[in-house]
Amino acid sequence: MTTICIIDTSIFCNILGVPNRAQRQQQALAELKEFLEQGATLLLPLATIFETGNHIAQNGDGRMRRLVAEKFVKQVGQAFSGEAPWTPTPMQNIDEIMVWLEEFPDCAMREMGFGDLSILKVFENQCALHTSRRVLIWSYDQHLRIYDQPPSI
Repeated sequence: MTTICIIDTSIFCNILGVPNRAQRQQQALAELKEFLEQGATLLLPLATIFETGNHIAQNGDGRMRRLVAEKFVKQVGQAFSGEAPWTPTPMQNIDEIMVWLEEFPDCAMREMGFGDLSILKVFENQCALHTSRRVLIWSYDQHLRIYDQPPSI
């Protein structure tokens, strides 16, 4: 079975070449190629989309911001239209978000932001739905890269 790979902001910023956020771009592109060759399912959480957009707006000179913003728009648009190698995760409903809000103070004490909490929830959901597949959060952030669920036999 193929891997389900949840893309974190640290990875998407590197893939897009966001100024001051793409120190590992060649590594990210090589890993992306490997995942694609393996037939992995790549999921793009909404938190990753929002956070990457914020990083684009806050980094680089005006020309670079424009170039990267246009690349971002193209890639995210293609994700929503089914033309990109990654698929956006569905919007959460209010009840789910209310549960997350209850958990957030404890996460904040562990220095986990709300965006990362939402990515963790995508991971937990995918693990529950796909027990026979490897599910991982593809991240360069140590606190997220530890989430890697092997397939159950």
